Amino acid sequence: MSRLGDLIKLERGRRGLSAKQVARKCGVSESYLLAVEAGTKIIADDQARRILKSMGMQQQTEADFSLEDIAATVDLQSASEQMERAQATQRRIAKARPEAEKVASSDDSGVSGSIWLDALSSVLKRVPVYNAVMKEVGHRLLPVENGKIENASPDKVFYFMAPDNDMRGFRVTRGDLVLVVPAAAPADGAMMLIQTPLGRVLRVVKKLDNFKVLLQRYDAACESEVSAIDEVKVVGRCVRLEAEL
Repeated sequence: MSRLGDLIKLERGRRGLSAKQVARKCGVSESYLLAVEAGTKIIADDQARRILKSMGMQQQTEADFSLEDIAATVDLQSASEQMERAQATQRRIAKARPEAEKVASSDDSGVSGSIWLDALSSVLKRVPVYNAVMKEVGHRLLPVENGKIENASPDKVFYFMAPDNDMRGFRVTRGDLVLVVPAAAPADGAMMLIQTPLGRVLRVVKKLDNFKVLLQRYDAACESEVSAIDEVKVVGRCVRLEAEL
């Protein structure tokens, strides 16, 4: 099955359009559109976007998300079931009060985006990538689970790009990305992003006692420095590594 085809079919059903109507709007044959929806024809992202745009899809999220990102993340089965339930409810209301269908239709035209784009903000988050001077140099899309990413607020997490090979012995080399979540204090045995007078650096923390910690880096050899806990300015804890092969 084609997930992009599923998205097109879901959006078409949500808007109450026939395959012939959509095909005419976007300049393709009805048989081609039905084949895409059935998954027997492969469709490119840009062509799928044109078809969705022809149905009135809002594009406010285009800069952040590709259709492949959406198709890989959104639970299409759940969205389809929600749409069917909503349509069934709307039909029951329409039978009891004929004018309700017209009202519902006019209300729908003012809704920004579509059922799957409206749900997107709860399942995907654009997480920024920062370099050593905390300048944004890119982003990654991460799934949001129960309103959190790695048990942290989605707005508080970010990727830090390793500026050097100081942590090579801990499998983090220059250019690798580590996902950082908020942390208020050093955690024993964790790799953490530390604020120093020279900038932000990655270090592995080892607690010596209640007052001192060991900050470790490992390039050619393991090197450590002892610091007072209350002097260590923790930015966050590193919980995930992304490296290029």
